Amino acid sequence: MTNFKLKIASRRSKLAMVQTLWVKDQLERNIPNLEVSIEAMATQGDKILDVALAKIGDKGLFTKELEAQMLVGHADIAVHSLKDLPTNLPNGLKLGCITKREDPADALVVSKKNDCYKLETLPEGSIVGTSSLRRLAQLRNKYPHLVFKDIRGNVITRIEKLDAGEFDCIILAAAGLKRLGFESRIHQIIPSEISLHAVGQGALGIECKSDDKKVLEIINVLEDKPTSQRCLAERAFLRELEGGCQVPIGVNSNIHNGQLYLTGMVASLDGERLIKDQVIGNINDPELVGIELAKRLKLQGADKILSEIFEEFRENKN
Repeated sequence: MTNFKLKIASRRSKLAMVQTLWVKDQLERNIPNLEVSIEAMATQGDKILDVALAKIGDKGLFTKELEAQMLVGHADIAVHSLKDLPTNLPNGLKLGCITKREDPADALVVSKKNDCYKLETLPEGSIVGTSSLRRLAQLRNKYPHLVFKDIRGNVITRIEKLDAGEFDCIILAAAGLKRLGFESRIHQIIPSEISLHAVGQGALGIECKSDDKKVLEIINVLEDKPTSQRCLAERAFLRELEGGCQVPIGVNSNIHNGQLYLTGMVASLDGERLIKDQVIGNINDPELVGIELAKRLKLQGADKILSEIFEEFRENKN
């Protein structure tokens, strides 16, 4: 390969750039004579910061602008936090690669005055900041005595709001904190028994044109098969439920003795109804595992809960 040039489309937030620069560095290390450049831009989700994510809708909230760059030939690939990438992609584009996963768990970050508490010991009325309906529903289910308040902005902005006294604690993805160098602010990794993580959380997804064999061959060097198997099962689960990134749907996946273990949950917004189940299946057919789990949860009433949530979203928009 001689002097092949590759352009990456990326969000310009600090975390997105850290992730994209990591991809750039790894590709250049692994592919001789590859020149990688980055086109950074703001997405709709980056621009609208005064409205809760669930009220905006999540069809490509953090990805649409990047995908447009690829479709018009201005970029070859886009690097996403996989949890932000919708399960149904535009015609002509595909998820070409999933990188090795960082810790997918949620993390508790506390203000200085609350560093003697864990999530389960926070005093009644403590203000918890989160923009995720998934976290909100699960934590309301476990800790109805806490007060939950929406928080927007990037990771650094949210930590600044916490330290300024607007919240007693906030919930963030452990992976983002670690990638940004804020690992010391992780006060508690929240166990999956309390909060199942978002689909794809902790992994990066590299999107590209479906028919670009050269680019697919290049990015394949970053593919991590166990992560890919787990995340494909998670994404199939979400797709089968017809859920989006902003709906209270959580997962946890593991590989053990050559089998794929997938746990999933759907909850009502108030946290009063929460359905959870697990499927163990063939590691070589991860999407089938995800679909089976979704069907199992539907039989237990998950589709009714989701229908009510979608109806509420529609009413709020009108």
